[in-house]
Amino acid sequence: MSSLLRPALFALDAERAHGFTIDALAAWAKLGTPFAAPAPDPVLRTQVAGLDFASPLGLAAGVDKNAEAIDGWFALGFGSVEVGTLTPLPQPGNPKPRIFRLVEDEGVINRLGFNNGGIDAALPRAKAARRKGVLGINVGANKDAADRIADYRAGVTKAAPVADYVTINISSPNTPGLRDLQHGAALAELLAACAEARGATPLFLKIAPDLDAAGIDQVARAAIDAKIDALIVSNTTISRPPLRSGNAGETGGLSGAPLAALARAKLAEARAATGGQMPLISVGGIGSAGEAYARLTGGASLVQLYSALVYRGPGLARAINAGLAALLRRDGFASLAEARAAKAL
Repeated sequence: MSSLLRPALFALDAERAHGFTIDALAAWAKLGTPFAAPAPDPVLRTQVAGLDFASPLGLAAGVDKNAEAIDGWFALGFGSVEVGTLTPLPQPGNPKPRIFRLVEDEGVINRLGFNNGGIDAALPRAKAARRKGVLGINVGANKDAADRIADYRAGVTKAAPVADYVTINISSPNTPGLRDLQHGAALAELLAACAEARGATPLFLKIAPDLDAAGIDQVARAAIDAKIDALIVSNTTISRPPLRSGNAGETGGLSGAPLAALARAKLAEARAATGGQMPLISVGGIGSAGEAYARLTGGASLVQLYSALVYRGPGLARAINAGLAALLRRDGFASLAEARAAKAL
């Protein structure tokens, strides 16, 4: 089915194809998700921040910005789904076109700019979801906010009663000045405000892959001090490895396969910086069970993907879950925790 649908979807503008996919998944969910993926193999169960994940594979934020197809994503086999980024007020984002496929590279460049209908519109949908896994809500600040820290505090306050965890996204390259919150006093102030607002809900922090090792070390120290529950490493990159696609010159954040090497490197730097004091979630360039396994045995407690779905189709989560279970058993491990501990030696 995926091979039949792909040519039709690729004939559409990337953003229109994305919208069609969300609508189709939402409609499928209303039918009760026939032919849903089986429950992940029990060997994949893992716990992070006191939350039980049936699979370490999650859907990254940015796919379902407005929380419209949560049940559909879980039915594809994801152990967690992170919706958003949601801002306090609705905003249209940057001018179109703003999503570009890099077909020859299996990558994507986007400059969406936190386009969403606002957190108040999305939360009722998130609350109504049947929740067959862990639900994260990713929050951000409006582009024209006079006080961005106040925006984050408001987002966390509203999301925390609904979400299993809340992610603070200060790593998008498409909102001018947003990444400045990853540094110094601004970061400490932001984390303190959000930690106070989250109540008992776990709080995650998503950072950019364009931070150097010293920057990651600074973020890690601030996150540990603020008792953040996990670090998501990382968002899209403004850097450009060698690319073959015609859209390679577009501005925005690069994701997909070309990001894999940088994402691996940043995971290693985050692992060194945190020293095991904080769970890490690896994102960027994950499109196979082998790549997911490498991240999970290389310091990550969980992994997330997004762009690989564009090229590998809706069966990807099911395939990665099956592949991960097979790799664990091949190597003689009874759990992900056991594999991670053994690889760390």
